[in-house]
Amino acid sequence: MSSVIQEFTKSAKDRMKKSVEHFLTETRGIRTGRATTSLVDNIRVDYYGSKTPLNQLATVSVPDPRSLVVKPFDPSGLKDIERAIMASDLGFNPSIEGKQLRISIPPLSEEQRKRLANRVKALAEEARVSMRNVRRDVLREVDAASRDKNREVAVTEDDAKRAKDQVQDLLKDHEKEIEALLAEKSKEIMEG
Repeated sequence: MSSVIQEFTKSAKDRMKKSVEHFLTETRGIRTGRATTSLVDNIRVDYYGSKTPLNQLATVSVPDPRSLVVKPFDPSGLKDIERAIMASDLGFNPSIEGKQLRISIPPLSEEQRKRLANRVKALAEEARVSMRNVRRDVLREVDAASRDKNREVAVTEDDAKRAKDQVQDLLKDHEKEIEALLAEKSKEIMEG
């Protein structure tokens, strides 16, 4: 395999992998009916004028399957953390217990489960579109490189075709990975 082709496929693979990682990050915070610390991973707390991730201000633990306990490192930030949790779109209503917060995780209704499953599908579609955009960009780069006669290393028509085929295969592989992750997360949400 030509090093030129490797440049294009490596670029495509790295960028598509980032789309998959972004999908995983976004879906990690979606409720499934069970308590998990990742539910509050995306919460940002307005702490002394800056938006700070909750996990940098407190420890989050799961004492039982239906609740979370948030223990701030600085007890003076307890009210700020409570406000941030209530302002999130998770629908949690934390209660202050001494120097910690307890978050009860209410069971999801069928309607909420369907809405969350649709949200995950939308995130999967965003990831697919992102990966298709990567394919489009890399194919444009391949075409431009094959037309550029002033390149150090020439890109032949065969190299260009091979690069395009490999980028398409990468797209298919990453889309399959997104589909598997989508099915797993949807099942998790619907089972509760």
